[in-house]
Amino acid sequence: MNPRVIVVTSGKGGVGKTTTTSNISVALAKAGHRVVAVDADIGLRNLDVMMGLENRVVYNFIDVLEGTCRLNQALVRDKRVDNLFLLPAAQTRTKDAVNPEQMEQLCALLRREFDFILLDSPAGIEGGFKNAAIGADEAIVLTTPEVPSVRDADRIIGLLESMGKAPIRLVINRLRSKMVSEGEMLDVRDVLDVLAIDLLGIVPEDDSVVKSANRGEPLAFGDEAPAAKAFTRIAARIMGEDVPFPEFKDEQGKGFFAGIRKLFGMKE
Repeated sequence: MNPRVIVVTSGKGGVGKTTTTSNISVALAKAGHRVVAVDADIGLRNLDVMMGLENRVVYNFIDVLEGTCRLNQALVRDKRVDNLFLLPAAQTRTKDAVNPEQMEQLCALLRREFDFILLDSPAGIEGGFKNAAIGADEAIVLTTPEVPSVRDADRIIGLLESMGKAPIRLVINRLRSKMVSEGEMLDVRDVLDVLAIDLLGIVPEDDSVVKSANRGEPLAFGDEAPAAKAFTRIAARIMGEDVPFPEFKDEQGKGFFAGIRKLFGMKE
């Protein structure tokens, strides 16, 4: 298969990009693909902690680009899945330590070694995001079903489209069915109407996510929690499988978000 470089991004911070990157990477590797998860958040890396690999980090991808080490020296192999690797970011550098041309160079190197390259993007729309996205072929945009998060995601989608990334697909994270049915949280259909991109997955609110992050063990390693199953289904869809959305809830919120279309300039 041709190597695929996928940036995982969002407009708003704290919506679960790193959790999503780590779990999708694990699920793809368990399916037999050679996978590298790249932490592109220079100065604020967390992917190594989320994957439980922080104690094994020696070099980072800035070292590779500057010639301090070879790529295979910076790659951290996850011993739980032989074909899963982490490429960490520099913790003591700033985001201007790398430029778009260098990120494209890094992605070109990784394409020679891996089937899937997942780039964990920093939040926001500044240089860090653009560097993370520049070398990617496609994108996963993450949002929670809340108005500020959806509005920020809308901005990010526009930027990705202007960069020619395709496909751009959506993951809705931390969905609470009870709040949706009570009209206190955006319904999935509301979010899709606003963002107008294909849905890749829905991850329900799940306390197991926090527990797994604290353990440094992504849920996709085998947990039976609802979020674990959701991440596994997302990975299957990335691989081209036709997987249903069992956690999709068709309740429509009433009244509380009646103005959502007006907020985004949409007609009723």
